[in-house]
Amino acid sequence: MILRETLARLSDLYGISGREDAVRDFILKEIKPYCDSVEVISTGSIIAHKKGKVPAAHKLMLCAHMDEVGMIVTDINENGLLKFATVGGIDRRVLCGTAVLVGDDKLPGVIGAKPIHMLEGDERDKAPEVKDLYIDIGALSKEEAMEKVLPGDDVVFDTKFGEFGDGLLKGKALDDRAGCAVLMEILKRDLPCDLWFVFSAMEEVGLRGAKCAAFSVAPDMAIVVESTTAADIPNVDNCAQVCQVGKGAVVSFMDRTTIYDRGMLKMAQRVAQERGIAWQFKRGVTGGNDAGTIHNSRGGVRTAAVSLPCRYLHSPCGVIAESDLNAVCELVWGLAEKAALSQ
Repeated sequence: MILRETLARLSDLYGISGREDAVRDFILKEIKPYCDSVEVISTGSIIAHKKGKVPAAHKLMLCAHMDEVGMIVTDINENGLLKFATVGGIDRRVLCGTAVLVGDDKLPGVIGAKPIHMLEGDERDKAPEVKDLYIDIGALSKEEAMEKVLPGDDVVFDTKFGEFGDGLLKGKALDDRAGCAVLMEILKRDLPCDLWFVFSAMEEVGLRGAKCAAFSVAPDMAIVVESTTAADIPNVDNCAQVCQVGKGAVVSFMDRTTIYDRGMLKMAQRVAQERGIAWQFKRGVTGGNDAGTIHNSRGGVRTAAVSLPCRYLHSPCGVIAESDLNAVCELVWGLAEKAALSQ
């Protein structure tokens, strides 16, 4: 219950890449009483250290990213409509008609496009390009819009966290506020050994925060806690679903940026089996996460990824199973102990 409540608060915060301030402030307030040291580095990432019962045999870093995908205002046209660019990878098919919030004042807006009855030829069969979309904030002129919005203002999805279905949760930014919630939960526990925790910035635009944090911490090993795409929907073959919601924590052997340490992969499997934690392989070489820059920092870092299955990733509303969230937390907890103390 506590883990879900923490995720609910994190999900409802706003923080696109480079604008993670609200998320970072919340995390700092929650974790500082439990840490031996906390630092915010120049990229905006948090590095926290907590001592455990014994020193670790290997310096282990746990990492989850704070930022979410979103948009940024690039221009305002003469009739008061906002042009924008995406921040991070967003499928443009999900944008039309989406409610958003703009700027520091979180001004309500809606993403619009050319009306369907005005489309011609093959326009009807294609999702509009981002350059052809706009955000309507109800302004009637450029001057009126610029009283409240300027180029460079951030744009976030207007979505609230909630429960629905049988054991399912929905919300925005589950990638990767879920990972942040897991790290916060583990940090509050009595640790078996010393551990380092990184809440990274700017993952969605090129793994930038984790790169700097990995050089600062200089770990021997790392566990990246992330959300990953679950395509367990109709008309997708089982072998192409990547993973399934409700089937447990996801362990990766390879993605587009990392070949994961085989020893840590086997270790994760053993921990799951010994502790009765539901788990599944990530069935596909897709996506990427902060591991892509952590594992090849300095002289190299042995790295594993434990992920949460999430439907509709990088959209206004993702879907996860609470049981999977708990499984990820327990697997990361067990793997961290085994990896850090292994000989």
